[in-house]
Amino acid sequence: MRYKLMLTFLTIVICLKSFTGCYGQSDMDEKIDRLIKQMTLEEKINMIHASGTFLSGGIQRLGVPELRMSDGPCGIRMEIKRENWDLAGWTNDNGTYFPAHSALAATWDTSLARKFGIALGQESKIRGKHVQLAPGINIIRTPLCGRNWEYMSEDPFLISRLVVPVIQGMQSNGIAACVKHYALNNQENERGTIDVNVDERPLREIYLPGFEAAITEANALSIMGAYNKFRGQHATYNEYLVEDILKGEWGFKGPVISDWGACHSTLEAALCGLDIEMGTRASFDQYFFAAPLKRAIERGKVDVRFIDDKVSRILFLMLKINIINEPTFDTAGMYSKLAVTERVAVAKQTAEESIVLLKNNNHFLPLDISKIKTLAVIGDNATRKHSLGGVSTTMKARYEITPLEALQKKLEGKVLINFTKGYDVPEPVWRRGISPSPSLSSILDSVNEELIKEAVEVARRSDCVLIFGGLNHNRGNDSEGADKPGMKLPYGQDKLISEILRVNPATAVILLCGSPVGLDDWYNNVPALLQHSYLGMEGGTALTEVIFGDINPSGKLSMTFPKKLDDSPAHAIGEYPGRWGRVQYNEGLLVGYRYFDTKNVEPMFPFGYGLSYTGFEYANLKLPSEIKMTDKEIKVSFEIKNTGKREGKEIAQLYIRDVESSLERPFKELKGFGKVGLRPGESKKLIIKLDKRVFQFYDPVRMQWVAEPGKFEILIGSSSKDIRLKGEIKLL
Repeated sequence: MRYKLMLTFLTIVICLKSFTGCYGQSDMDEKIDRLIKQMTLEEKINMIHASGTFLSGGIQRLGVPELRMSDGPCGIRMEIKRENWDLAGWTNDNGTYFPAHSALAATWDTSLARKFGIALGQESKIRGKHVQLAPGINIIRTPLCGRNWEYMSEDPFLISRLVVPVIQGMQSNGIAACVKHYALNNQENERGTIDVNVDERPLREIYLPGFEAAITEANALSIMGAYNKFRGQHATYNEYLVEDILKGEWGFKGPVISDWGACHSTLEAALCGLDIEMGTRASFDQYFFAAPLKRAIERGKVDVRFIDDKVSRILFLMLKINIINEPTFDTAGMYSKLAVTERVAVAKQTAEESIVLLKNNNHFLPLDISKIKTLAVIGDNATRKHSLGGVSTTMKARYEITPLEALQKKLEGKVLINFTKGYDVPEPVWRRGISPSPSLSSILDSVNEELIKEAVEVARRSDCVLIFGGLNHNRGNDSEGADKPGMKLPYGQDKLISEILRVNPATAVILLCGSPVGLDDWYNNVPALLQHSYLGMEGGTALTEVIFGDINPSGKLSMTFPKKLDDSPAHAIGEYPGRWGRVQYNEGLLVGYRYFDTKNVEPMFPFGYGLSYTGFEYANLKLPSEIKMTDKEIKVSFEIKNTGKREGKEIAQLYIRDVESSLERPFKELKGFGKVGLRPGESKKLIIKLDKRVFQFYDPVRMQWVAEPGKFEILIGSSSKDIRLKGEIKLL
């Protein structure tokens, strides 16, 4: 019945569109209508499904090109053959390897996010791509999700403020961003079948704001559906998510693209909003949107107007990026344009400003080269390169500097470096239809006693020790397709670190992890701890600069690190990974720090946390005492002073607490932030602008955003737990 109503409504809309076309229809609509009228049904069908691994069909005689797409968020994937996933064998398909989105989020820097987007878009344009399958912005709901490192944060406001400049930067190059995965792809386990059930308020307040900002503010030209189901229907063609919210409320005009293999039907997908089907395991002419859809149209089960709507959305994207009748893409000279100095500089700056200093007892860091003769460098991540891992982020980096390489360059002729792996990373052997050998759990829990013994001896005879540990892109770590089995560091790293600290307490641990990991008892004994996500081609350089003080760390966590997994809301009062194919988000609004604050649970490291080699003092909070519902914007100002002896950057965060609400709200919510660089002794005024949306909550009865009169606390802090200034505003 719903499908028939939709068909009637769409018919009316298209008829009205045709009628108004005689009376001043826009140039773009005229071009779209003119092109569609010249197409045969076969040509229309060809445009809405894959014609290659990363291609959807075009119409050569009309100058409509195949739509060329590419992963990913860390750089442009190496070229794949048209007909399968084998490498195409190009020699010039490498380029800039950018830090992961989780690293970008740790910078809390909107201007840098725009530069990041511009650089990523430039690489995409140079490689002849039309659609870049990025950015990824799903909420980090559980520490275990294998794709957390591809996303940005547990907080929808931080995501919203960062995703807008990233998309704007990307699309300024004449390519289309494809924001993903819409929506609720918060776990990899059973991702293709799991049915996510979440109430309307958390859907609107937690899981959709980033996508809303991407569409309504950044004008993303395409969006990718998620693998999972939502309330019983696949998200990729979920009637409520796609037709009602995305294309209805938000007015999205571009195409909805399926994730690879996320389409499972012909009629339902065609009638409920999917526009381009990609990656289905079949010959291209047998995709759901190929021959089966043509038969459905011929038998009267699908009106051709639905197909016209899909084609019009693809043409809208093409006209926006000006690729109708584009010249043939020429790869000659492309190699020299990739990984140029300006884009490498963006990758390096992002890496530098994303590194988070979690602990630094007695100013252990930065290290003083003049006081060290021998340095032990221990850990697989000191030499492991990550650009070829992660599945959807696989790319061929022009180069990738490891921490050991950067340290050798920095310390050559000054300090003797003693390197040893410390732990082993066994690789599983996969064969079709057979489980990996050895098993995943045995791999992650493996302990190489000989490597530990060797590392302890190296540490014993060194003045100082740097341990590069954490995760990697292997299955069961930070990788697409599977979640982590737990928060424990793999490969016996806890034992390795404990044994090294026993013989040499002058040890710093540098953890690579794109989502929270658990820390063993060794944490109490280690003097310094750095955390970072995947840092791209200049990652080793950035880490070396921070370790030796050339760069003052300024990154802050975009996600809460719980002390143990059961403290995480999805595991404490929520549900994970679900039962009988269904997962219920019982934690509701209490995701991330909202839960830890509201339930008074002490985290290992709070949201927004990050230390510096200097100190900062907050003062002089100024804000209006009263505001009206009609006020479009208010300003909150305060001063920050660098009280230390080093230049540094501070990220100040503004949280709002609704003192009294008719509906339950989290204890406080991030609604603003600012980043400021200060010389020693320098003070600056920081101004944060707030609009009325920050005071609102979503009313599921009225199905709209609501702001209630009353008192709101304004909390200014260095993290969600470290509140430095407080004020109060009365909303009239």
